[in-house]
Amino acid sequence: MSSRSDRAPGASDPRPLPRQILALAIPALGALLAEPLFLLADTAIIGRLGVEQLAGAALGITVMHTVTGLMIFLAYSTTPAVARFVGAGRMAKALAAGRDGLWLALILGVVLGLAGLAFGEQLLQAMGSSGDIHPHAWNYLLWSLPGVPAILLVFAATGMLRGLQDTKTPLIIAGAGFGGNIVLNLVLVHPVGMGTAGAALGTSIAQWGMALVYLWLLVPRLRAEVVPLGADPLALRRAAAVGSWMMLRTVSLRVAVVATVLVATDLGPEALAAHQVAFTIFSTLAFVLDALAIAAQALIGRELGASRLAEAKTMTRLMVLWGVGFGVVTGAVTALAAPWLPGLFTPDEQVAAGITAALFVLAAAQPIAGFVFVLDGVLMGAGDVRYLALAGVINLAVYLPVLWLVAAPPQGAISLDCVLSDAVCPAAPGGTAAIVWLWASFAVVYMGARALTLGLRAAGSRWLVLGESR
Repeated sequence: MSSRSDRAPGASDPRPLPRQILALAIPALGALLAEPLFLLADTAIIGRLGVEQLAGAALGITVMHTVTGLMIFLAYSTTPAVARFVGAGRMAKALAAGRDGLWLALILGVVLGLAGLAFGEQLLQAMGSSGDIHPHAWNYLLWSLPGVPAILLVFAATGMLRGLQDTKTPLIIAGAGFGGNIVLNLVLVHPVGMGTAGAALGTSIAQWGMALVYLWLLVPRLRAEVVPLGADPLALRRAAAVGSWMMLRTVSLRVAVVATVLVATDLGPEALAAHQVAFTIFSTLAFVLDALAIAAQALIGRELGASRLAEAKTMTRLMVLWGVGFGVVTGAVTALAAPWLPGLFTPDEQVAAGITAALFVLAAAQPIAGFVFVLDGVLMGAGDVRYLALAGVINLAVYLPVLWLVAAPPQGAISLDCVLSDAVCPAAPGGTAAIVWLWASFAVVYMGARALTLGLRAAGSRWLVLGESR
């Protein structure tokens, strides 16, 4: 028997649209900062132990960050599914969609944890872990594995609450989890003497604490709407199918980032150092734009679920304008800071010059980034995940050849004679010019390709599917 709230039509939010966006985006921004703060806390505490411990933890953190980063689709696919049912006034179905996301997260978390236990040490060795570094790397990864199911549960629960138009609760839980993580790590690493294992265990405990708080909040809501707690196999298969498209999209983004780092490595240590600093700044600015994208997911999903087509189009136009506007502001700030900001990161003049050059390119491309991030969120909110995945593959197909040209020597492709002989082949271009071309490729060509594919889709109407289910 359906509850009354399951039959009620989706109510329109009486607040002005800008206030609706900010009410979701500002808390979402705070919650987004939690994950890098977890990693920063681990790094700072482990850094006191010594170089080998820090290097080993860096490898373990890289594995964890890569694996969990690919699983972020659990949040991004749960939000629009829940938001659609909220807009349609089907609260029981909204909560059931969130429940399915939680079960999928738990299953994937257990599988990944067991896979890490079986193959994690070999993976670390393949990444170069050896000697005095290896025990610290393996200890960090080993004691991080119990926390993997909790991390994925937190992803899905966060997506569920975002779909329910609540980004404040994830902010509060993330803040409390971050504080608990610091205390646990300080105690386990130093007084208890567990070293890198203590840092990983502290983070795992903190993640499980967050996951249990989410369940403590969500399970009573499921029971109040008479939603079964057990998994629905058919719904799980549907959630996994949506998640697979979202994961393909995420993989395409990761491939682009990793390929860019590989080319920066080939360009020389100065170019790599400059790229790393510039990309860190790009990632920091992306938090602001990603917060808007999260608001777009929740709001667009709700409006389409409620079959309010005009409101969905109005929201899309406004959020795109906001995204571009934020891009203009962050770009201007970046350009003003570009001449002196590198001094905070390096005393090397060549590296500093490369950072400045990269920041000027980044500043010019920030409006494009704002456009891309917001439209990405809009189409996610509409559940248009298949298009996003295929567009990601197309964007890679455009970007990788351009990236190869940046890595190629100035004269063009290396000749076959050079490759087959023992002669020294021409090196890839270096210096400030190289970092400019590298960042022009990433910030203009790759982000431009994403802007084009997303813009063309948004300009049409095929993504605007109304109703409680896509």
